[in-house]
Amino acid sequence: MMDIRPILSTLRRHKTAAALIVLEVALSCAIVSNALFLISERLERMQAPTGLAEAELLHIRLNDVARRDNAEALTRRDLATLRALPGVKAATSVNHVPFGNGSSDAGVNISPDQPSPTLSAALYLVGENALATLGLKLVEGRDFLPEEVQPASALEREEPKVPAVIVDRGTAARLFPEGSAIGRSLYVFGSSPMRVVGVVEHMSIPQPNGPRGAYLTLLPVQPVYNDGNYLVRVADAAQRDRLLKDAVAALQAVDSQRIVMERETFDDMRHEYYRQDRWMAALLVAVCIALLVVTAFGIVGLASFWVQQRTRMIGVRRALGASRVQILRYFQTENFLLTTMGIVLGMTAAYGINRLLMSLYELPQLPWVCLPIGAVTLWVLGQVAVLGPARRAAALPPVVVMRGA
Repeated sequence: MMDIRPILSTLRRHKTAAALIVLEVALSCAIVSNALFLISERLERMQAPTGLAEAELLHIRLNDVARRDNAEALTRRDLATLRALPGVKAATSVNHVPFGNGSSDAGVNISPDQPSPTLSAALYLVGENALATLGLKLVEGRDFLPEEVQPASALEREEPKVPAVIVDRGTAARLFPEGSAIGRSLYVFGSSPMRVVGVVEHMSIPQPNGPRGAYLTLLPVQPVYNDGNYLVRVADAAQRDRLLKDAVAALQAVDSQRIVMERETFDDMRHEYYRQDRWMAALLVAVCIALLVVTAFGIVGLASFWVQQRTRMIGVRRALGASRVQILRYFQTENFLLTTMGIVLGMTAAYGINRLLMSLYELPQLPWVCLPIGAVTLWVLGQVAVLGPARRAAALPPVVVMRGA
């Protein structure tokens, strides 16, 4: 095993150069560790499931230049037309959709006289066939009955009376941790109770990039076309583009005076919604690569400089019997020690940076696994970077070195 005392002695004589490498490695470690964490956060967010049959869903949003008195009747005609199209499995209207531009929230109580809401939940207003259209998995209870679905105008009353509500599993557990939510009452619109008739496995809130731990409710209130969105579920995902054109044409045939504001597949909506996250992840990857390249060049430059400065020492050691492998190992061990000191310092800085980010942007704590990944990356980088100069040092013939010294 190599004695590291000569290496430490040499580093003490070159404190400035050694300190620069240690600081460079520490900076890279701190930034790369946090960057890896942020990249993993972005990737996890972009891949988070919505609970919907995304591959089979089409999204269409219409609007008018002026409001119409027959919007509810026109909405019913639209939905009947969409459901009659060949290749369409189901269709419904909703006020908001995941990855959309809007969101409605309200306080949810479990008793009518609460001083403050139990929680704040996203309100999804959905029409008939909503669960079948969205592809939500019902884990308890039932879907809305046709007679429970009310027109959007029902919410314009002084105290709306919505008879039923469906929640997701997370919301049910938060509201009723002691048992099943089925048959229990919720209060959103004053003192009128809504009975929980179903619990779905999971559904994303309208803005998935919003706060963690968000809750939601689905109410059987059918939005009209100019206040909501049409969702169409197709039988064959491969036919989405064709069916999207057919659906838009069919709606325009019902009333050509309306404006088609949006027409897209749900995959397109997800892609557009996470555009900034993809750019951020790509930028962080570029920063990591740039930092690692700069660190590698710094190690190569310093190692090459030290080889030139220690030419006589290398020659003496070779003349005394040191092999090429031993010379190579000397420089690799020296680099390993410098890199390790930089990593220890960098891990401390990485933790500090993460605490700062947590206070400024409400990010979760840096997972411990990011630190060893960053450390191993820099150890490997250091060994690869020093390999070239170390091999040149090991290849110096002792006779030529001593003659030129």
